[in-house]
Amino acid sequence: MSKAGLGDKRARLTLPTRGKPIVARRSDASGLGARDLALSMLNDVLDHRRALDDAVARSFASAQGLALEPRDRGLARLIAATVLRRRGVIEAVLGEFMEKPLAPKFEDVNRIMQLAAAQILYLQTPPHAAVSVAVAQARRRPATQHFSKLVNAIMRRTAMEGPALRDQFDDFELNFPPWLRTAMTEAYGDAEAKSIAIASLREAPLDLTIKCRQNDDGSNAHEHWAARLGGALLATGSVRLPSGGRVSEREGYTQGAWWVQDAAAALPVHLLGHDLTGLRAVDLCAAPGGKTAQLAARGARVTAVDISNVRLQRIAENLQRLGLSAEIIEADAMQWQPDHTFDAVLLDAPCSATGTIRRHPDILHLKDQKDLAGLIRLQKGLLDRAAALVRPGGTLVYCTCSLLPAEGEHRIQGFLAKHPEFARNPIMAADDGIEAEWITPEGDLRTLPCLSPPGDPENRGMDGFFAARLIRSA
Repeated sequence: MSKAGLGDKRARLTLPTRGKPIVARRSDASGLGARDLALSMLNDVLDHRRALDDAVARSFASAQGLALEPRDRGLARLIAATVLRRRGVIEAVLGEFMEKPLAPKFEDVNRIMQLAAAQILYLQTPPHAAVSVAVAQARRRPATQHFSKLVNAIMRRTAMEGPALRDQFDDFELNFPPWLRTAMTEAYGDAEAKSIAIASLREAPLDLTIKCRQNDDGSNAHEHWAARLGGALLATGSVRLPSGGRVSEREGYTQGAWWVQDAAAALPVHLLGHDLTGLRAVDLCAAPGGKTAQLAARGARVTAVDISNVRLQRIAENLQRLGLSAEIIEADAMQWQPDHTFDAVLLDAPCSATGTIRRHPDILHLKDQKDLAGLIRLQKGLLDRAAALVRPGGTLVYCTCSLLPAEGEHRIQGFLAKHPEFARNPIMAADDGIEAEWITPEGDLRTLPCLSPPGDPENRGMDGFFAARLIRSA
């Protein structure tokens, strides 16, 4: 690996005298607490294979998390998420400064350095602060304290030489698992697969779905909330804000004026129309509930079905905050037998979730190719079950937050071959701000993280989603 051109970077950095470990000062205390919490999250994901959102919730609710200010808890989550996004490149950079890998029993030493490197390489943390906290973090743990000098030496070199090394590594090759690189390249080709990957590694913005189209005074509610919150109104109707901060403290939250939902995740319900007054609709696999809320806000008589009681409780709480209602049923959608059919059936099927890596970087570490076969079987079964719930002349919308055609385009191809009573109702460009490049040749919806809804001046992308709109013959 070439290290040419690093001299200027060394000259501009201000670090303590070589060789003497840096000791954390009192002003570093909050940073040390945040990094300890970030390490707990990282261990939860990588060692216990727990989803990052669950790891964050557990850490925030712990005594360690409750002792921190909300700002420091948010920083901990950002640092841990950055390591999960960029771990391949971070490990490659650190590997340049180590003579040999540490034994597995010293994995916490590696992770302490990864957390510090994430701050130095990606989060613009001052090098001195990041190095100082890494050394202090190593010194305070019995299992890692004997490595504090090693941590000091490697992190100092990372601060001086790491940024130039980082830029020489391939993000797609090192941060994405081989099975997913192969699947993405086969589906999209080399260039577009890399564009999707690079976009997927960026921190996602905060997208909001506004409950009402109009305020009581007749003004446009979307424009109103975009202006009040300092956000951008997207052509699809979502309001986009910068990420960060406590969602519950933003204006309009307690009033139930909006909820958090990625701009792409909001599109499948758009395919059913704006006015659903009086229509019977069912949201299968309903958690986390954003689509249930959309259906209810558009006037549908909604039934929300999910297998998880805990997730259904969250849906009920959100509906109460929003002033919306739905029938909530805890059931396995494969076994559920209602006594009537529906005008609209929405199936957001369980999938690899590879389209949501921006928000869930743990997917890069927790999902595996062997998971796909089981997911595809489940999707097939759920589609067959959903078909039986659609009344003659009714609509079925199938969607997944996956980048993989095996979970999208191929599923609909197989479904239509098996169910001649269904036909596509092709999606049209300009409907609800949908762009022509988001529509497949067959007339389905395919959004990608490297594509942005019109209206976002910063082109911050959106989740990768597939959706198909199908009509049952009368």
